[in-house]
Amino acid sequence: MTLNHIFQETIAKHGAKVALRYKDNKVFRDITYRELALRVREMASGLASLGVGQGDKVALLSENRPEWAITDLAVLSLGGIVVPIYPTLPAPQVAYIVGNSEAKALVVSDSKQLKKAMEARQEVPSLQLLITMDAGPVSDDAHIQTFASILERGQEHPLSDKEYESHWKGVKPDDCASFVYTSGTTGDPKGAMLTHRNFVTNIDNSINFFINDGERITENDVFLSFLPMCHAFERTTGYYLPIRAGASVAYCEGVRTLTEDMAATQPTLMVCVPRVYEAVMERILDSAKKQPEQKQRIFNNALKAGKAYAQAKGFAPILAIENFIYDKLVFGKIRERFGGRIRFFVSGGAALNSETAYFFRSLGTPIAEGYGMTESAPVMSVNPPNANKIGTVGRVIANGEFKIAADGEILYRGPNVMKGYWKNDAATAEVIDADGWLHTGDIGTLDSDGYLKITDRKKDIIVLANGKNVAPQPIEGEIKKSAFISEIVLIGDKQNVVTALVLPNKAKLTEWAKASNLTFDSEEALLKLPEARKKIRQEIDAQSGALADYEKVKKFTLLPVTFSVESGELTPTLKIKRKVVLQKYAAEVAEMRGDSAAEAA
Repeated sequence: MTLNHIFQETIAKHGAKVALRYKDNKVFRDITYRELALRVREMASGLASLGVGQGDKVALLSENRPEWAITDLAVLSLGGIVVPIYPTLPAPQVAYIVGNSEAKALVVSDSKQLKKAMEARQEVPSLQLLITMDAGPVSDDAHIQTFASILERGQEHPLSDKEYESHWKGVKPDDCASFVYTSGTTGDPKGAMLTHRNFVTNIDNSINFFINDGERITENDVFLSFLPMCHAFERTTGYYLPIRAGASVAYCEGVRTLTEDMAATQPTLMVCVPRVYEAVMERILDSAKKQPEQKQRIFNNALKAGKAYAQAKGFAPILAIENFIYDKLVFGKIRERFGGRIRFFVSGGAALNSETAYFFRSLGTPIAEGYGMTESAPVMSVNPPNANKIGTVGRVIANGEFKIAADGEILYRGPNVMKGYWKNDAATAEVIDADGWLHTGDIGTLDSDGYLKITDRKKDIIVLANGKNVAPQPIEGEIKKSAFISEIVLIGDKQNVVTALVLPNKAKLTEWAKASNLTFDSEEALLKLPEARKKIRQEIDAQSGALADYEKVKKFTLLPVTFSVESGELTPTLKIKRKVVLQKYAAEVAEMRGDSAAEAA
């Protein structure tokens, strides 16, 4: 099977069903699988008439929208290789990926992305064709086309049934479907070569995993597409997997319209990263605090009862009755904000805070936390909704296997592991050994039931001057449970004690400061107040009770900034680039290092 076979099978089975839903003038419009198939074929014909064919790389620089899927499926049907690029990346990184992949064509969404594409073309001789999805300039020499003009070419120069079938059927399972460039927390991004087999086995094994758990994904499901489709997690589980099931995909405009879009599309499933779930939880909690005292009390009691029910082992009739009552009074109303039909959420890309997991489980919308890497297309394990062990990332998917190396590193082997990195044999040899094991770079343990728990990143382990090892991620996760701390980066390699850079939740801190009658004229001034520092100190200490003394943060610096993809501290998947952060704030780190040395002395 290839992705082409999957698409054609779904067209035959579910042609009249809605495939994609997108917003047009604030109203959702539908595209059926039959209509999608027609546009894909027209796009494939148009691209073929311009010389795009077997083995050619076509880069995609766009936000989530139907044209993304149409282009992707069209290129795959021609035997081409799709190179997705995060639309948040700056022009130099776009140029690097386009050049490294040797892309023949680059399809962009709008004038903003077209500007990056124009810069890239000056540096990349292989780039012959630029296509913009939105209306724009059309060049006579076909170097710049609009999406509409490609479809028109496809209508004017259509591939015959025999030609089209020959193209998509000619693609083999082990042919490359995509080069997916890793976010790259250090160094230049690397292009993971993912084959049709990698994607298809990952889709089918993931679907079978949920069937075995008692959850079927069918043509009646509606997926809300929120994460970028260039993210391997969203692409496989929020795009290819729904197509395999004949389900619908509705495109969310963004975080600002998330609640509105959920209400309008009534999704049954959604794939997202922990930060979004945390933000939704905080919004609900903040809203509850503004309610009259009696409603607040009912809400808080409901959460306690819900968590107790979620943590109960075996059947607990009293807790079940209590939870049923609160579900009618509180949780059902909250679920209506999600459209009222959510069966469960799926989380990946980073560690999910246990408090967030229990919160959503209490609401009756459990989060199935998964684990994976771009290099494994990407799913390796999932926490089953009906046998969820919060605090773990679940069990390995069908036809995959885990092994814990002698140094604690998690190794994975399965049919979804990439061919390797494009034009980088040395990097490939570092992550895939001679026996086919993918070295994840994560440290973890497997329990007696086969559930995997990740404890840290192998390269992020802090080694203090006294030789003690500190795993920063679990500690950062615990400290971020405080509503007053948005982000924290632990530091301590070769230091005597652990120090940290802290990004406070400025809105929460400001609210607290005003209630405490503190005087300040700016956020920066607020962070310099001794009372503010004392408050953050209390919050850090309150979340550090279970830590060994050497693991506790002894010194910290408050930063009046926000980390973002654009400013370089975050990867497109919202992971912190520790190296970048340490370089940007080297002076603050050095000052704490000196203080910590003095304290130890």
